[in-house]
Amino acid sequence: MERRDGARTAESLAASVLLRVPAVTDRLVRTIYEQNPGYLEVNSVPADDLWQSCHDNITRVLQLVAGMEHRPDRSAVDDYFHIDDYFDAAYATGRRRAEQRMPLDDVLRSFRLGGRLVWEALIDEAREQGMVDMDALLDVAGKVWEVVDSTSSRVAVAYHSAERHLVRADEQRRAALWEGLLHGRAKDLAFAYEAARTLGVPVDGRYAVVAVEVQDEDDRAATLLERRLAGARVDSVWQLRAHTLVGLLALGTVALDVVLGVLRGAVRTPAGLSGVVSRLSDVDVAYRQATLARRTLPADRVEVASLAERLPEALLLSSPELARQLVELWLAPLMTLPAAERQLLLDTLEMWVAAAGSIRRTAELAHCHRNTVLNRLHRIHQITGRDLTAAAFQVELGLALRAARLFPPTPHG
Repeated sequence: MERRDGARTAESLAASVLLRVPAVTDRLVRTIYEQNPGYLEVNSVPADDLWQSCHDNITRVLQLVAGMEHRPDRSAVDDYFHIDDYFDAAYATGRRRAEQRMPLDDVLRSFRLGGRLVWEALIDEAREQGMVDMDALLDVAGKVWEVVDSTSSRVAVAYHSAERHLVRADEQRRAALWEGLLHGRAKDLAFAYEAARTLGVPVDGRYAVVAVEVQDEDDRAATLLERRLAGARVDSVWQLRAHTLVGLLALGTVALDVVLGVLRGAVRTPAGLSGVVSRLSDVDVAYRQATLARRTLPADRVEVASLAERLPEALLLSSPELARQLVELWLAPLMTLPAAERQLLLDTLEMWVAAAGSIRRTAELAHCHRNTVLNRLHRIHQITGRDLTAAAFQVELGLALRAARLFPPTPHG
């Protein structure tokens, strides 16, 4: 069957315009710079890259308008040339612009400008050839915009695919930088500057680290904490690693107590806050402090533990052998008692240490008579063989009681 007039017109006009693609390309590049200022503002697409991309895509659009992929005189070899191969320039452009971080809206706008210029070039060619068949020209217009739409969709597909790949690569690179930072690689100044640039933090300045226990990989906790801290003029960056959300806090001039208040108002899981370090190269120290502070929390406590408030517990955790020896030396004999008496005497010891060895104050805390306190202390002395009235032993006993919360001895009754 004879081909429609519109198809013949499209093929004829497109074939003629194909002979002057470089001139159309020059015009499109000028138009993009004039009407799509994003290319100049972002300045990530080299001029020769833009020209070549415009040239290749105009060529493919004209070939598709001409219907070359459906021509009846194609050879057998041409059968291996799939229609999608005519969109190779579109796919290549989408990938490159994603890699160049050019906004997709600006890229697609350039394709719309290109479609308009191709249509104008076809109309100019029709005038030169004296074509007056308006129905045929309308068919050509429909074909042009059908091809431009198809080309633009391929650009978007390639762009999004490359963008996902870049995001994954960025995430992997960011994770690698975080791991290096938390393991002390920022002692190398080059690494410190790369980490600072990637994470958007200064190399020098007051830092703290917070380690928050999380149950899943939901990033809403990081977003909430980042927003809350920003309200206190503290910049922060976050990384999830093995059920721990790690926050690097750039304190500036903000006091650590202010940060602690913000965290305690926002965190609903066990967490630890480090002390202050003075540069990015010491973040590994702060990270160890934060995880240590979190470990000082008893299993049933949900709060933000500040290292500054829990230094004795941190010291005991740092030397678990000595901590267990303190528990064994001071408290193990009490573990042989029946549960009720054992708990009563342990509570009395807690209050006696809190009262700095004052019998009167211990009695007030225990809500009992001072003679009752004396009797309980005498009972503890009989069981443990320890003189509780000596001031020097109060420090040791206090540490033993703290250690018992970290390394609970096994009761025997």
